[in-house]
Order: sequence, then C-alpha cells, then structure tokens
Amino acid sequence: MQKVFCSLEERFVNPLFEVFDGGDFVLSSYRDVERPLTEIQIYFPEAERIDEAKARLSSALGIIGCEGVGVSSCEIADEDWKFSYRRHFKTERIGKRLVVHPAWEPMPEEGVVVTLDPGLAFGTGKHETTRACLEYIDEIACASVAAKPLSFLDMGCGSGILSIAAAKLGYASSVGFDVDMEAVEASRENAAANGVDVKYLHFALGPLGEDAPRYDVLEEKKYDLVVANILGPLLIKFAAQIESYVGRHLVISGILSTLYGEVLSAYTALGFKEVSRKTLGEWTTGLLAR
Repeated sequence: MQKVFCSLEERFVNPLFEVFDGGDFVLSSYRDVERPLTEIQIYFPEAERIDEAKARLSSALGIIGCEGVGVSSCEIADEDWKFSYRRHFKTERIGKRLVVHPAWEPMPEEGVVVTLDPGLAFGTGKHETTRACLEYIDEIACASVAAKPLSFLDMGCGSGILSIAAAKLGYASSVGFDVDMEAVEASRENAAANGVDVKYLHFALGPLGEDAPRYDVLEEKKYDLVVANILGPLLIKFAAQIESYVGRHLVISGILSTLYGEVLSAYTALGFKEVSRKTLGEWTTGLLAR
C-alpha cells in the first residue's frame, strides 16, 4: 500500500478538503490531540501513481496558500495501514457519564460505555467537534423532562459514535446517515457491538438527481434532537433542508471558529436561537433551539 502525505495547521484542513480534486484518490486526515499539526493522507495500491497523487495534493495545497508544505510518500504494509489508527485511540471519559472505549482495550467498569472500532470512519471522541457533540447529547438527555424518550437524528454518522451514545443514553428511534457507505457499514457494526438499535442510511443532503437510486430514503419527519457534525460551508448550503428535520434542538458542529458567526446567521434566519456554544481548540459547536 502506498501513502502520500503532508502535515498542516488545523485551520487549513477543511479548506483543503473543499478544493481537493483527487479523481479516484480519497483524502483523509488524522490529528493526534497531543501534536499541533494534522496529517493529510492519501492511500492507494499502485506505486506508479505516486507522482500523480503528489501532484494533485500539491495543487490543492497551492490553492489554499500552502505552497511551501512538503508532500512525501512511503510504502506501508496493508495491515499497518488498516490498523494504524489504533495506537492513537484510547479509552476516554467525555462529559458527566460517557466513556468511549476502543474494542481492543479492557472494558471500563463505570460510566455509559460506547465501545468503538471506527476503522477508517471519522469519529473516536478525540476530535473537538465529536467531543462537544457528545457533551451536548448527554446534557440534553439529563435535562429532558419529556413524557417519552427523545428522538435523535445524526447527520454524517461517521463511526456511529454520536447515535450509539444517544441510544445508550436513552434516546428513542435513533437514526443516522452518511454519504460514505464505508461509514454506514462501520456504524452498523459498532451499533451491533454495543447492543443498540440504530437505523443507519446511505443518504446525502441536497438534491439527489441522477444518483438517487444509490441512496436510501430518509423519512421526512422531525426529530427532538438533530446533530449535524459536518463542514461549516455545508451547514450553510443545506441549512433549509437540515431545518426541516428539527423538532426542537439542533447541534451544529464541524465549524472552524472563524466561520461560526456566518453559520449561526444562516440558522437564526430560519427561526433558531442560540442556547449555548462550546469552543474547543479552533472549533466551535453550537446548541440551537426553535
């Protein structure tokens, strides 16, 4: 397996994903919370395509003003590539009750435990956006005085961590979707491992057009809590569609703090008010209500 990679400041990661034109090359990223830079990675099997992958990554770096960032390559064993994320993923307590537990570590004795093997899907609880979303999910569950359990929708489910946590915290009819089928499959496996019933769909926001047959159907209903942990520009672009699923509360996340005001304005224009926000590192997550 070949790996082409570079290291970036976190503020450049989202812009890079937005401008990257990789053809069939798939961009991924990883940041250890104990290190200042995020590693950007492209994995592919053909050694003869290394120069092409480097060129595409370098071109995108130039567009966002990072021309001086070095792009490197190396060959790694297939098994090392598949499981390299495990060395960074440890058992971690989040908020008052939640414990995120890697499947290969000893089971914690206390807390509401979410056992996870994210594979290549996004979401382990280490990233600031995921952590803030988990804290809000727990806080809303604790504060709820509803006669029946709250319904929950996870937009961009990744590893399934948010919707699994919601199910374990007592939310009802927990549903998640992602545009990436690998993420949907990882979420289903993780939900089964946790013994919770969560419905996962292969679905995308926006007009489906000619691609509609490849997507599942998301029921048009309102959920008590919707969590949209996706990129800031997408939260703005699809604000009206996201709003249509919100019954009471909406958590908006995946937003660089410099863009948060613009994202918030898009939702206040639709009738939401900000209840609170959490800023962790360079990321801001907001809790909104009708």
